[in-house]
Amino acid sequence: MTAEEQSEHSIPMEGEDITPKKDGGVLKLVKKEGTGTELPMTGDKVFVHYVGTLLDGTPFDSSRDRGEKFSFELGKGQVIKAWDISVATMKIGERSQLICKPEYAYGSAGSPPKIPPNATLVFEVELFEFRGEDITADEDGGIVRRIITKGQGYSKPNEGAAVEVTLEGSCEGRVFDERELKFEIGDGESLGFPAGVEKALMAMEQGEEALFHIKPKYGFGNAGNTKYNIPDGATLQYKIKLTAFEKAKESWEMNTVEKLEQSAIVKEKGTQYFKDGKYKQASVQYKRIVSWLENESGLSEEDGKQAKALQLAAHLNLAMCFLKLQEPSQALESCDKSLEIDSSNEKALFRRGEALFGMKEFDMARENFQRFVQLYPVNKAGKSQLILCQKRIKEQHEKDKRVYANMFTKFAERDSKKESVKVKSESKENGDDEMEVENGDEEVAIEEKA
Repeated sequence: MTAEEQSEHSIPMEGEDITPKKDGGVLKLVKKEGTGTELPMTGDKVFVHYVGTLLDGTPFDSSRDRGEKFSFELGKGQVIKAWDISVATMKIGERSQLICKPEYAYGSAGSPPKIPPNATLVFEVELFEFRGEDITADEDGGIVRRIITKGQGYSKPNEGAAVEVTLEGSCEGRVFDERELKFEIGDGESLGFPAGVEKALMAMEQGEEALFHIKPKYGFGNAGNTKYNIPDGATLQYKIKLTAFEKAKESWEMNTVEKLEQSAIVKEKGTQYFKDGKYKQASVQYKRIVSWLENESGLSEEDGKQAKALQLAAHLNLAMCFLKLQEPSQALESCDKSLEIDSSNEKALFRRGEALFGMKEFDMARENFQRFVQLYPVNKAGKSQLILCQKRIKEQHEKDKRVYANMFTKFAERDSKKESVKVKSESKENGDDEMEVENGDEEVAIEEKA
């Protein structure tokens, strides 16, 4: 005999059928109305209290008994179907009774030992809070998604993917950008999109429509955007629909010939970005070359030479991009990679010196440029940089001398004052008024020197 037959329907089967199929699988009866008009969306993190019983009233689980709210991501299959369906219809503060048939709960298997097979369950659920899904890698709340329409499948755009999108950007209730277009992931900034838009797209499925709240770090930052009249430090909202996309081939999906062909293509693309002053976009292209070729092995002599030349060019160009972007530590890393391929490369050595100089590592920069001048004595730029390094080192030494001199003077003054106080104290103990006057003169003399 099933649990339903044993219960004799102790709890009345009443409520609104909220299943998409209208098959009576989930009945909802509102016990306490919620507030506002906003409902949770797919992907939102929701916080609830619940009490679960069988139809005869036998309890099997309760978050209230544990004294801790239960949370889950709505529409992600983390809970039984009945919950994904019902909580999506609730408002903040609402408390409802849910009667859930087996096919929307634990089915024919049940959940032993407390829930028998083919059991209809009753839940009383109260919704306290819901918030959008944080899609940033660091989970810093910088990009929060709220899904309007769930997409299809599990595949998502990657770096270099061709996407077809419709989007609407707004700030403080004002729409500042509304477009329908096709482009490649990595080109977004050149089209006037903040970095957060492409990060948002790379989290979406085909056909998905969603709202994204983008904080300044992933938006237009503290500088704002004059073209769109966006103030500094503004939080942006983007409504995006990913109509279609075609993923860029990953490294493992391409053979050697394809990698070399694609590397040559994106190298030219990166060079054009660099000429246009779009250094960040250029760096994205050069990074793709590195990712495709850095682990290639067993190449023919001809392919090996081509791969080596493309990698060297990519690292050298990355170094220049990072220098332009004022990221000297990353520029240094790219230069070192270049020198692993060609240990005396003129551009790599020169840019390495610039990177070290930018990091204020003047001694190391000088050593670098000394080697550079030895290898390339006719290069006047190297000699100029060497002189500049020596000048900075001299300035640093003079600054250190002043700092140390002042420090020792302060120590001497402090020790002198301590001695003065000590003598003065001893004088008082001995009733020596003449010594007090002399100590007073000493203190005046010290102040005059200072």
